Amino acid sequence: METLAHLQQKLSSAEDLKSVVSTMKAMAASNIGQYELAVRSLGEYNRTVRLGILAYFGTKQIHALNTKERTQKKQEPVICAVVFGSDQGLVGQFNDTLADFVVSALAKMSGKKEIWAIGERVALKLTDLGLPVTKKLSLPASVEAITPLVSEILLSSEEQVEYGRFDEVYIFHNQPKTGIGYTAVLQQLLPLDEQWKQGFLDMTWPTTLIPQVAGSGKDTLLALIHEYLFASLFKACAESLASENASRLLAMQRAEKNIEELLDELQHQYHQLRQGLIDEELFDVISGFEALKKRR
Repeated sequence: METLAHLQQKLSSAEDLKSVVSTMKAMAASNIGQYELAVRSLGEYNRTVRLGILAYFGTKQIHALNTKERTQKKQEPVICAVVFGSDQGLVGQFNDTLADFVVSALAKMSGKKEIWAIGERVALKLTDLGLPVTKKLSLPASVEAITPLVSEILLSSEEQVEYGRFDEVYIFHNQPKTGIGYTAVLQQLLPLDEQWKQGFLDMTWPTTLIPQVAGSGKDTLLALIHEYLFASLFKACAESLASENASRLLAMQRAEKNIEELLDELQHQYHQLRQGLIDEELFDVISGFEALKKRR
């Protein structure tokens, strides 16, 4: 049978746990805010870069984008998948659902696959599912740390494509939903093929003024493309981190609700047991009083 001391200890532990959960909930909400702000800020910058690329295409110099032909045609294409996971706890099925999505998407692509995993836990998941993880990178802990990571990924992937090591590069990450939760998405990063160019050609210049490209056309385009790729990777990383913290926030909200229900139950048991002990003491006093009356 539970004792008052035991119930008091449980109540104290539950209160401490509730305090920890409330702190983690506040931290997750704060982190979501900074990553969502980074994505929104990046959106306007990305729009400017896209308009710059559109301006270049408007000069009819599309031939300057063509890359040199590879001297040797490979028998089997090599596909690189850059996967942004999570290394933090209390995120539910964040890595599991993403890993399953990666396996399903890559199974539809023909060619040899290589995985660049951003996060140790998602790397283990992908390895368990039979995918070759050839590169592991650490996840950034803040918005400021995203830029060095993205720069490293972009530089390495561009070099691998340029040297013919990779034929295609895809980004996999979790993206926040409009309401609650997240969904796994993929985006082709490289190469920049005709379909990618056509997407810009379908855009409309926002004014009636005809844009002009200053300086060397090819150099300008290459600089704009580099910024476009950087923005794509940065957005993917920021959205992944926002999704991770949203998942943690949801888990903390559920935990907080469960702890509150547990506290109510423990408090009910505590008051019930305390009242029962008080009743027993009163009965003992009354019984003693009655016994004394009979003796007198």
